[in-house]
Amino acid sequence: MLVIVVENAPPRLRGRLAVWLIEARAGVYVGAYSRRARERIWEEVQGAIGEGNAVLAWSAPTDAGFTIETCGANRRLPVDLDGFTLMSFLPPADPGTKKEEKRRNPGDLSGVAE
Repeated sequence: MLVIVVENAPPRLRGRLAVWLIEARAGVYVGAYSRRARERIWEEVQGAIGEGNAVLAWSAPTDAGFTIETCGANRRLPVDLDGFTLMSFLPPADPGTKKEEKRRNPGDLSGVAE
């Protein structure tokens, strides 16, 4: 079993993935392929992802029962910790922007065009 999740992927890549895998939800592709086919599909994703990002998870004989790979700009990175894969979160690119958005009063519509 393998699962590929893409964000901000070009339409051409999404179409190609839909040929090989079932699109369970927008950007979520599921299938069951051999190691060689999985590697070929992942090479296609890596070559065509462009500005987007993707994560691949597949069944593997590990303690968790699966393995993860990522490509593209993503805040989540898989990290091996004594043979167990955990996800590491990088800080946001500009943390100051989120604080300003949170401070804005939800009832204040001054910045909204009529």
